Amino acid sequence: EAVLTTEGPLMIIAGAGSGKTRVLTYRIAHLLHHGVDAFQIMALTFTNKAAKEMRERIEKVAGNEARSLYMGTFHSVFARILRSEADKLGYGRDFSIYDTDDSKSLIRTLLKELNLDDKTYRVNTVLNRISGAKNQLISVAAYLNNSVLRAEDEAARIPEMGKLYKLYQERCFRSNAMDFDDLLFNTNVLFRDHLDVLNKYQHVFRYVMVDE
Repeated sequence: EAVLTTEGPLMIIAGAGSGKTRVLTYRIAHLLHHGVDAFQIMALTFTNKAAKEMRERIEKVAGNEARSLYMGTFHSVFARILRSEADKLGYGRDFSIYDTDDSKSLIRTLLKELNLDDKTYRVNTVLNRISGAKNQLISVAAYLNNSVLRAEDEAARIPEMGKLYKLYQERCFRSNAMDFDDLLFNTNVLFRDHLDVLNKYQHVFRYVMVDE
């Protein structure tokens, strides 16, 4: 039933190993078989391994047409979108993507510049705090204006956390760089603030599927 349901929203809830990815694979193959252009299908996964396995499965069922699918992890697909649209957010399209080591190095630099004790402001703690904010779609401005977050930072003895978040984002922007969390956060900002871009991608991708 899930394979054959091609119009309107659809959610499949099932346990591990029950065949969700198989259903999604055959659903995409069914769409291709019935004339849907592969370029109009976006399939998102959480890991590169899952994306690779799904593509291989679809190629076995649907052939080489599967290579034209817009398929990958959230981060890889959103990075691809941002490469085309980054200028609307003030970034160059050739922006760098910071990995964890790059982010930690920047945080260490900021701690030194602000003369903050790295035993109190542990690098992993600061990075996790910034990452957690972005994953909740909390911007720097929203963070600084959130009394609950400020109270949490005071209680954790890291009252300058908001300032660190602000400086971290400013330094990334100045260096034309995004970290992994920015790929998700900035895509949300892009679609939220630029309806022309949102409409463009909604028009292109008639079918968006997520495999968890």
